[in-house]
Amino acid sequence: MFSFLWEGHAVASCLSFTFMLLLHILDVCMSESYHAECPENCFCSESVDSGLMVRCSDMNLIAVPHGLPNNTRHLYLDNNLLLTIPSDSFIGLPLLFKLDLSHNRLVHLEPGAFRDQADSLSSLDLSFNLLETLDPKAFGDLRAQTNLSHNPWLCDCHLQLAMPQLLLDPSSLAEVVCNTSEPEELGAQGMLFILVATDLDFCAALRRTTDIAMLITMFGWFTMVVSYLVYYVRHNQEDAIRHLEYLKSLPNRQGRSGESPGCNVNK
Repeated sequence: MFSFLWEGHAVASCLSFTFMLLLHILDVCMSESYHAECPENCFCSESVDSGLMVRCSDMNLIAVPHGLPNNTRHLYLDNNLLLTIPSDSFIGLPLLFKLDLSHNRLVHLEPGAFRDQADSLSSLDLSFNLLETLDPKAFGDLRAQTNLSHNPWLCDCHLQLAMPQLLLDPSSLAEVVCNTSEPEELGAQGMLFILVATDLDFCAALRRTTDIAMLITMFGWFTMVVSYLVYYVRHNQEDAIRHLEYLKSLPNRQGRSGESPGCNVNK
């Protein structure tokens, strides 16, 4: 009986060891396959919560890497030497959620640059580049929250019509500044584009043929200003509350100052 139990225990131990060995081999194979998909000079990592992250930062890249894993969720291409984003640069990445293209030398985004990301992309960082204008066709139906800060923008009719079509990151609007303007006599240089675009008409020369377009554009700018104000108030609630309390106290102070002469007469 004892011998039978011992043999059963040995068989169970052997099966357990074999099972663990198979799991280890499978893990090694998956790991090798996973690393084989990672582009050269890039770092790839994956987590249950965030999915696959591909980081190709600070690699002196002059083009978007080929062979990006199609399950990439977070892609970092910041601090490189990219000059343009060609059409379909991110085709085959239907799960892409965050894309960081900041701190490059981008001067142009070709139509269809983000064609395959309309349904997935939530965050797009284009800050600290050399962009002067935008082509809405580059973004298509993209609804990602976009950071356009710290670019040398040419504030003109084209930009005034294009920018409201994007979902801009409210926290970045204070850094979207006109580097130059057209017409120059509008004097928008060095001013926040979100402010001058609501006060100035960069499309005055085309007003007769674009009345409806301008109406839609101005509504878009009004919506953008409201979102910026909401963001500003939320991040300055304490100052806003103190300011409101001060305003509420003004009538009482004026009332007390008006009563003091009457009190002196009665005395």
